[in-house]
Amino acid sequence: MLQVYLVRHGETEWNVARRIQGQSDSPLTATGKLQAQQVAKRVKSEGITHIITSDMGRTRETAQIIADECGCEIITEPRLRELNMGVLEQRKIESLTLEEEQWRKSLIDGTQGGRIPEGESMEELYSRMFAALNSCRELPEGSRPLLVSHGIALSTLVSRILGVPAYSERRLRLRNCSLSRVDYQNSPWLASGWIVETAGEVTHLTQPALDEQQ
Repeated sequence: MLQVYLVRHGETEWNVARRIQGQSDSPLTATGKLQAQQVAKRVKSEGITHIITSDMGRTRETAQIIADECGCEIITEPRLRELNMGVLEQRKIESLTLEEEQWRKSLIDGTQGGRIPEGESMEELYSRMFAALNSCRELPEGSRPLLVSHGIALSTLVSRILGVPAYSERRLRLRNCSLSRVDYQNSPWLASGWIVETAGEVTHLTQPALDEQQ
C-alpha cells in the first residue's frame, strides 16, 4: 500500500494579515518556520523518501526545513500550487467590495462552477492536484512521499477523495503545517483506490495555527 503524507505550508505574513495569497507569495513568519520544524520532527520517523512541493516560495521554504530534517532533496511540482485567485490576489479580505466578497465566497460555499475573474474553479484545482497525487504511484516500490502544498488545494483534494464534489461547501479545516495522509490500496475485500487515513493532524504543533481561510 502506498502511503502519501500531505503538509500545508507554515504560517505566512499574509496569512496573519488576512491577505489573499493564491498563486502570489508571502514569506513564512517566525511562527511559520517553527511550525515547519515541528512537523519535520513529527515525520522524521516515518521513513520519508521523497519530498515533493509546490513551487511557491512559502511551500519551498517549508519543504526545505522538512527535507533538512529527513535527509531528502526536494522536488518542485507546479501542479501542487494553490488555487489561482485571479483578480483578488494580494488583496486584504476586509478591503473587498460586496461583489468581490461574493466571488471569494463562491469558492467555498458550494456554488457549482464558482470562480473569481481570471482565476480557477475548484474542479480545475482538483484535477491538477489529483494528477500530482496520482503521479506518486509511479515512484519505486516502497517509496513514502510527502507533498507540501496549500490550504484550499489540499482540502479540495482530501474532500474529493472522500467523495465530496470539488465545489462543495468547505467542511475540512487544514491549519498551517497540519499533517494528513492518504493511501492507495488494492484489496479484494476493501474499496480499491485512494483513501484518507488522517486529515488535519496538528498534535505536533505547540500553539494554535491558522486555517486555510485566514
